[in-house]
Amino acid sequence: MRYLAPTSIEEAVSVLAGDGDANVYAGATDFIPQLQMGRPEPDYAVNLKRIPRLTDLRLVGDTWVIGAATPSVRLTEEETLVADLPGLVEAAALIGSDQIQSRASLGGNLCNASPAADSVPAMVVNDGRAVVAGPGGTRTIPVASVVTGPGSTSLAEGEFVVEFEFDRPPARTSDAYLRFIPRTEMDIAVVGAGVRLSLDEDGRCSAAAVALGAVAPTVVRVPAAESALVGESLTEAVLEQVAAEAAAACNPIDDKRGTKEYRRQVAGVLTVRALRLAASRATGSVA
Repeated sequence: MRYLAPTSIEEAVSVLAGDGDANVYAGATDFIPQLQMGRPEPDYAVNLKRIPRLTDLRLVGDTWVIGAATPSVRLTEEETLVADLPGLVEAAALIGSDQIQSRASLGGNLCNASPAADSVPAMVVNDGRAVVAGPGGTRTIPVASVVTGPGSTSLAEGEFVVEFEFDRPPARTSDAYLRFIPRTEMDIAVVGAGVRLSLDEDGRCSAAAVALGAVAPTVVRVPAAESALVGESLTEAVLEQVAAEAAAACNPIDDKRGTKEYRRQVAGVLTVRALRLAASRATGSVA
């Protein structure tokens, strides 16, 4: 296996279009452990962190542009981004330990295609867009369309994610991400819940997005829960219905970390908790 570190998108595309099997990585926090566990070595290991655009973080007009290989810790240090998209930043900050945070990235967390990836529900509810480069040029697609199953993506041969785009939220809008893990830290989500909520002046929901992780092969949007919220205040009755819809949307598995029934129950509970947190942030009562 040869190590390559291109310094431009064009060079990376050329490398991937060449002979031999190439594997790109944005931080290697998944790639190296997978090799250690017996994954076949590619002919080329391609490090994307030397490409400036992939490690950039900037605000362009009303759109946040986050490089696919930008270390997660940089997101937590950008105060305006934290204020705009606190749930997204919190989700990114859950990827591994403090040491891992200096390497891990949104691009790696997405393209590793784990059903339990923490940042993906948060990216989905914020209508994230992925800018993808490849032999055919550059295209922009919804983050929600990238992962197609455990370990698989919709990216074509030779393509990789360059950066993500997130629009700044309108007034009285905020997001939240919560997960449940067996340990206090450094564990994989049993269930993850990402939400985004907009409230009108009377406290009624004018727009909502709910996405669940670790409850199906890919992140699950819950349109029935979103519909139940729009036009309503967050009463106990409404939240009870939302919890039921979230549980019903799950298609989980039984494993050593939880049964199907347990995951469905937790999905409903976490969704309600995340909604309450997002509502508090949207009205400015919680940072």
